[in-house]
Amino acid sequence: MFGRRSTEGAQPPRRVAPQAQPAAAASAAAAAAPAQTRAAEAAPAPAAARPAPEPVEQQRRHSEEYYDVKTTVFNALIDTIDLTQLAKLDAAAAREEIRDIVSEIIQVKNVVMSIAEQEELLEDICNDVLGYGPLEPLLARDDIADIMVNGASTTFIEVSGKVQKTSVRFADNQQLMNICQRIVSQVGRRVDESSPICDARLPDGSRVNVIAPPLAIDGPALTIRKFKKDRLRLDNLVKFGSITPAGKTVLEIIGRVRCNVLISGGTGSGKTTLLNCMTGCVDHDERIITCEDSAELQLQQPHVVRLETRPPNLEGEGEITMRDLVKNCLRMRPERIIVGEVRGPEAFDLLQAMNTGHDGSMGTLHANSPREAISRLESMIMMGGYALPVKTIREMICGSIDVIVQASRLRDGSRKITHITEVLGMEDETVTLQNILVYEVTGEDANGKLVGRHRSTGIARPRFWDRAEYYKEEARLADALASAEVLDSHGNPLGETHG
Repeated sequence: MFGRRSTEGAQPPRRVAPQAQPAAAASAAAAAAPAQTRAAEAAPAPAAARPAPEPVEQQRRHSEEYYDVKTTVFNALIDTIDLTQLAKLDAAAAREEIRDIVSEIIQVKNVVMSIAEQEELLEDICNDVLGYGPLEPLLARDDIADIMVNGASTTFIEVSGKVQKTSVRFADNQQLMNICQRIVSQVGRRVDESSPICDARLPDGSRVNVIAPPLAIDGPALTIRKFKKDRLRLDNLVKFGSITPAGKTVLEIIGRVRCNVLISGGTGSGKTTLLNCMTGCVDHDERIITCEDSAELQLQQPHVVRLETRPPNLEGEGEITMRDLVKNCLRMRPERIIVGEVRGPEAFDLLQAMNTGHDGSMGTLHANSPREAISRLESMIMMGGYALPVKTIREMICGSIDVIVQASRLRDGSRKITHITEVLGMEDETVTLQNILVYEVTGEDANGKLVGRHRSTGIARPRFWDRAEYYKEEARLADALASAEVLDSHGNPLGETHG
């Protein structure tokens, strides 16, 4: 499965079952690892237990001889056991069985290795058969945000907003392709020459994208946007410095009083994480329906219906688009509709839903500022073929969106909530926006980290003040806005005009 078959050397006694089926090794191995135990089984790996500042040093640099030995031992393992029988064991028993057999193979073939190398080889082969191979140590680390595999020999990771190269490599592109296939098959999808682009997810919700040859020239390209094992909350964003306690309170109130929220940001700015955090403010007696291309949101409320799009089959039929899901949502008696990412004509249907009794709905989109987010919404609605005047579209946006929250990744790798902005209405044909809270960079420290502050713009009564009064949150809102004010040298709040 992961290399050339080797017939050299004596074979140890057969284990688990008398016959092996090499051709079915990949699919059987995939079945051997239940999704919910993958992270737990990978956790004991020594390389994953101690995060280090330099991921390159985290992985031992192996010689070609190590990979040759690993291929030989792995092929002997496949010839020794029946993986279909192995699949019937639980993950812990299967792992112990594999370790025992590999130890026997190493003895029979007289492989000369140190105890540390042998232990690492045992762990690598267990990961190849039961998990995601060389990716397992990276997936077990909670400090990694992205894993980027560019062919079998090159793997990058993102740690603390910075991209670093690792020494992780695969035996060949076929091994990488098999692992990609194993990942996407768990959500009922496939990746091959006829369908070389695929979006999927890991059991913990981490986002996966695969693009395979012939589109990827240098071998399969696998990108994993990891989610932390522990679900983040707004309190965590305060600890990370992404928002101040006062800003956190404002976001909590916005979610609590059922404002329609659009979360805007660039790639990797933390939009989905922020959306996850804001859903924590939703009351537990509300019915929430989520629509996503790949189900990533991790809502903790008891009444949640999760919907996911479906790509077309080999005949090009059976596709279910995001727009189909959003339309169907309206027939499912939702109280809130949450769209993982607005990318196309479904923007029109989401705005219609927000404007017809589904207050508190949320979504994300790619944009670099709140003003640009409005323009992106206009463009998406026009993509649906609606022959509507621009003014009509803008009026629809103003009547639907209450607040735009802008997330950004700064040049030092940190992620900040840079704007909490209200949509006020129209002046002639221009959408009027009002910043409630903004982040401004004030300098840079000796380590190259940007220094800045979140401050209130001096708006004492935002447009959603009436909603806050209805939900009896006006006092908390007033206190949060007052505590976020930054005074100038004359003692006046910055952002206000004083005559």
